[in-house]
Amino acid sequence: MSGKERFQIVPEHVAIIMDGNGRWATSRGRPRIFGHQAGARRVSEIVEACPDFGVRYLTIFAFSTENWKRTQAEVSGLMTLFRRYITKEATRLLNKGVRVRFIGDRVKLDAKLVKLMDDLETLTKSNDRVHLTIALNYGGRDEVTRATQRLAHEVAAGRLKPEDVGAETLARFLDTWLLPDPDLVIRTSGEARISNFLLWQSAYAEYEFVDTLWPDFTADCFGSVLAGYGSRERRFGAVRA
Repeated sequence: MSGKERFQIVPEHVAIIMDGNGRWATSRGRPRIFGHQAGARRVSEIVEACPDFGVRYLTIFAFSTENWKRTQAEVSGLMTLFRRYITKEATRLLNKGVRVRFIGDRVKLDAKLVKLMDDLETLTKSNDRVHLTIALNYGGRDEVTRATQRLAHEVAAGRLKPEDVGAETLARFLDTWLLPDPDLVIRTSGEARISNFLLWQSAYAEYEFVDTLWPDFTADCFGSVLAGYGSRERRFGAVRA
């Protein structure tokens, strides 16, 4: 597929596990952070392509709760990259009509980074062309655990009755409570696992695992995956009459 076009059936919300940055860099004899830098540039391209394809919500997996296990050098490099990305891209995101949100546990993050995240959310809060959500220090199990703790506090305080707690109630305590559930989850680099990403929200999402490494995942690649999504039949547990 060439060019960017709207499709007859398009996912409103696409979530992407951006995998393969390190391998992309290693294959070129470069340090892993070089791949992450290339991956950040690819994010900008995919965000800009969303309106042309008709995608309103894009959620990207930037750093997981498990990624702290990587070498100190790589983690430090990633945190520096996040700060630079926010600083460099803030004005462009604002002018492109992108609303930015961050999900994940901010407690462990550097205070300067958190300030940049808060400021970017505030700066873009009136935008509505594309809703970009960046999962940073995020894990699906961690998110559900934190949501359950907040819900338990509400029950203990008498503001909720235990018998009134259901799936919709818990969903209101998740990091993504303002977002629709993803319709399509894409993972790049040929790995076929979900890596603790949006576990609750993706219960009925379609999945697409592509071999392309993230720095090579162009807007045309994105368009090809979206075109394939349009041919799928989504029944949400029901059967066609």
